[in-house]
Amino acid sequence: MTDPTSWQLPPSALPPEPRLTHVEFVMGTAVTFDLRFDTEQQRETAATAVGEACEWLHWVDTTFTTYDESSYVRRLARGEISVDDCPPRVGEVIEMCERYRDETDGWFDPWAGPAGFDPSGLVKGWSVQLASDLIVSSGFSRHCVNGGGDVAARGRPGDAPAWGIGIVDPFDNQSLSVAVRVVDEAVATSGVAERGRHVWRRDGTPATELASVTVLDPDLTRADVYATTALAMGQEALTWLAARVSDAYVVGSDRVELMTPGFAERSERLS
Repeated sequence: MTDPTSWQLPPSALPPEPRLTHVEFVMGTAVTFDLRFDTEQQRETAATAVGEACEWLHWVDTTFTTYDESSYVRRLARGEISVDDCPPRVGEVIEMCERYRDETDGWFDPWAGPAGFDPSGLVKGWSVQLASDLIVSSGFSRHCVNGGGDVAARGRPGDAPAWGIGIVDPFDNQSLSVAVRVVDEAVATSGVAERGRHVWRRDGTPATELASVTVLDPDLTRADVYATTALAMGQEALTWLAARVSDAYVVGSDRVELMTPGFAERSERLS
């Protein structure tokens, strides 16, 4: 499918700045990197930073995947090992999942689905956020990392006022429905375009009322959790989100679209 990508803002009259792009297939999706920097001498360092970020994402995939019965998460779900037998990051993720389960009154519940424990609704956004943090620590504060709808957009691209992030139409995964402008923010979309019906309600049944939820927030982990939570909630989602974030966009299974005023102000229809 076509993942949400950087929407091209009007071209600048200035010469293009040095840029490195890379696509990495990991976690069952394509993760795209777009780094901007000042001089060509930084390209090798930028490539090293992207390589380290990709290594991290592959480690996360191996550790947390629910599709490999030998992963730590699957072995933990079957009771074959304890949290103490896992890498420390596993315990960190479990603690975050428990905290968000309490905060959302059980609407975000990685233990509700048939896998026994599936933290995917948190792990992808969390891992992309940390991949972006790795790139920042290497000296590249202007970049965009897009992990299949979970996007960390840092700084600005060139002299453009913002990154433009396209949101996939949940009913046509080869099309973008809207684009939203972001600077130093995260964009998380949870929906049916890539994985079909994969989010579970707190009663253990699949969520079917909504087709897509997009949330903007400074932190991608929280944006990802809130988008997943809202998808599980169904029709109550926008009211719940509006009390917590300024910018959210919801598409119902009936194709009805709703957005907060903040999202409407900074978005544009593409199709």
